[in-house]
Amino acid sequence: MNLAITHGYVVPVDGDPIDDGTVLIRDGKIVEVGRDVEVPPDCTVVDAEGGWVLPGFVEAHGHLGVYEEAEGWAGRDTNETTDPNGARLRALDAINPAELGFADALSGGVTTAVIKPGSANPIGGQTVAIKTWGRTVDEMLIREPVSVKSALGENPKRVYGDQKKLPSTRQGVAAVIREAFMKAQDYRARRAAAREEGKPFDRDATLEVLVRVLDGELPWCQHTHRADDIATALRLADEFGYRLVINHGTEGHLLADLLAERGIPVIIGPLFTSRSKVELRQRSLRNPGILARAGVEVAITTDHPVVPIHFLVHQATLAVKEGLDAAEALRSITVNPARIMGIDDRVGALRPGLDGDVVIWSGDPLDVMSRALRVFVSGRAVYAYPEGAVDPYYSEVRK
Repeated sequence: MNLAITHGYVVPVDGDPIDDGTVLIRDGKIVEVGRDVEVPPDCTVVDAEGGWVLPGFVEAHGHLGVYEEAEGWAGRDTNETTDPNGARLRALDAINPAELGFADALSGGVTTAVIKPGSANPIGGQTVAIKTWGRTVDEMLIREPVSVKSALGENPKRVYGDQKKLPSTRQGVAAVIREAFMKAQDYRARRAAAREEGKPFDRDATLEVLVRVLDGELPWCQHTHRADDIATALRLADEFGYRLVINHGTEGHLLADLLAERGIPVIIGPLFTSRSKVELRQRSLRNPGILARAGVEVAITTDHPVVPIHFLVHQATLAVKEGLDAAEALRSITVNPARIMGIDDRVGALRPGLDGDVVIWSGDPLDVMSRALRVFVSGRAVYAYPEGAVDPYYSEVRK
């Protein structure tokens, strides 16, 4: 489908806004963004009527489709709590595209989500980046894996402590991660020797993934809230040399200078929660602004379903109220999460060559009274207000 969205206040996010702008999409990709764009006769034309036109938002850390709402235990596939090292597990294999949250995502202008295993295990598994519209997860796929999820702090020590097994303390959690990487180092050496000698080699699905982390192919998404746990995350990354991404980072503002110096990004949130455990005592809407002003690259997350995914933009809005720069707030839910998760060649901005994931808003999306009016994924109309979300089994918006 070829599409032209015209007469909009176009906000590319990684460039200056354009009054009375046009976004031209051909074969699912953006081909031109500007004011004087010639619209080919074969294009479907959508008049934005002065509305704000932005890239679809990117949720960098959520459990959409693996922790299903209104399903109880039957829809909870986030945590495999039977093995502290779940590196071989793939979130891709547990996502249900029919989950209610996908329709909510579209209504909130979220067109991309990085789905991650939960935080029950020291090593939770492989994450995946998907579009929030599609019939099967394979059709929705952007890239997989995009990282490996790991957890420090209260969650893994509680889960395995309750089972009376390792790890039941913070030192035990760190030990599980450290031992796993030591085994991966040994495995890599044995594999290289076998290849050099032309000998057969028994592959290990868990260690193969950890070798990719050691080799820098996959970043290490570290669930961590408290400053001391963030320091442990830094220590482990220094020991093994992998690319670290802090997830949640509730007390990251206390170490903002260290994170900035090392160039370690923070996916911060969720921000609309109670202080339900000790690790969240420093939770504040001021923290994203503190991190950003220190020079830390910040992405905001809902951790859906902890906070409903369509509230992603509202978290950014209230972070602005508490000191985050407004332009940076938009980057924190578009280009920043895309870049942090290594998918900025596909999504996160309105730029030629990127996917045609575009949202028409009634006004500034950081105004809580604005709403997503039309949503397009790869140039296809998938949501319209007030008609509602498209059924995933069909290609046109319900009328």
